Amino acid sequence: MNGLLLIKDNLANRISYYHVILFMASLPFNMFYSHLILASLFIHTLIHLNKNTIKPIFKWRTVVLASVFIVTVLSTVYTINPKEGFNEWAKHITILLFPLIFCLNPLDLKRYRQQFLLAFSFACTATIIYLYADALVTIKHYGLPYSNLFSAAFTNHNFSEPIDLHATFFSMQIAVALIFLLSVLLKEKSVDKKVLYLFCSLILSAGIIQLSSKSIVIATIILVNIALPWFLLKAAARLKFMLGSAALSVLLIIVVLNSGTFKERFINEFKADLSKSNQTETSDSRVARWYAATALIRKAPIIGYGAGSEIGLMQEAFYKDKLYSSYLNRLNVHSQYISFLLKSGIIGLVIYLSTLAFGFKIAFRHKDLLFFSFLVIVAIVSFSENLLDVDKGVIFYAFFFSFFFFLNEEDGNNGFPVKIHPSAINHGAVVLEAKSDFNSAGIGQKIRVEATGAQV
Repeated sequence: MNGLLLIKDNLANRISYYHVILFMASLPFNMFYSHLILASLFIHTLIHLNKNTIKPIFKWRTVVLASVFIVTVLSTVYTINPKEGFNEWAKHITILLFPLIFCLNPLDLKRYRQQFLLAFSFACTATIIYLYADALVTIKHYGLPYSNLFSAAFTNHNFSEPIDLHATFFSMQIAVALIFLLSVLLKEKSVDKKVLYLFCSLILSAGIIQLSSKSIVIATIILVNIALPWFLLKAAARLKFMLGSAALSVLLIIVVLNSGTFKERFINEFKADLSKSNQTETSDSRVARWYAATALIRKAPIIGYGAGSEIGLMQEAFYKDKLYSSYLNRLNVHSQYISFLLKSGIIGLVIYLSTLAFGFKIAFRHKDLLFFSFLVIVAIVSFSENLLDVDKGVIFYAFFFSFFFFLNEEDGNNGFPVKIHPSAINHGAVVLEAKSDFNSAGIGQKIRVEATGAQV
């Protein structure tokens, strides 16, 4: 908690730090705030640009992080709907911006990792408390029984309506915050902080249940019961935690499913989503939409139909298959994987899967629970939602992928190692030069000096 608001750094880095804090705190709210803060951060970064602190931009790391944006740009060349294709450029531009900002801005993300994630977690917790307060005020205003808090009128999208945010996309943020708080709770020694983290974790858990996103509930159960003990604990402690968390999860599932609302949401609606729709139903299942897309995919399997083509294509397919609810609401296919197949074919899907796989490789190499959790959430949600067709989904993917990736980059002189030839080595001069670069780079910057043929 110490140093969350007041940090010791140079002025430019302090301003960058507060930008990142405010950006992460704004994620649960309207896109206007996050876009405004992002624009301000980008301008601030350009104003204080220093060639001595720039990390290498033209690396495979940048290509991987910006791969989705690159696929969008390339698939616009042959799209059947250029107007919507360029609209997707606007949606996906942040996927390119975040790697550029983290390359150009000298702020040491590793140094402030804990503060950033704590601020984000507290913001998510405060938002859920606000949503519960809003729901209770509404119930009291209309004279309803408080048991209605757990009815369909106050769960899922109805619960997140006051902040105008899709329930699944908000749940993704909450899940990351929850895993972070549980991870620090396991390591924390202070009783007061443990109580605070436990309270926030309980609020976040309640929020996930109230929002009732099936994909996030599944992801959270996997992460809490398997990933968290696997990454953080060893031997007996790991087994003890897994048995205890599994027992609590089963108990929680039993309690939740005793509620008619949650049973309808998690069991009946899940079964409906996995079945083909029939003409007597007023809504269409996801499987029915996926099936409608397969005929289109078979006609252009390699490169698809281009960026921005999905809605127009699916409108025709929905009408043909009598999926009138999907047709009238102009729905997308509700699967990021199938969306890539439609717009950029097998090539686009393989690039997306390879990007996620590369992220998993980095997460395992550095034993980064949060990076792994983020990727699991993205991979699972991509089955049931067009994550990258909605601004909050794109921002979540773009920011956290770059954020965790840069956190796991190897330390160095911002990517520029200093190489010294043996004949030119002057021990005193080398040390002084390293100190001079350290000070010009700002507090917290590190430099690796590599000497060829001699130790410095």
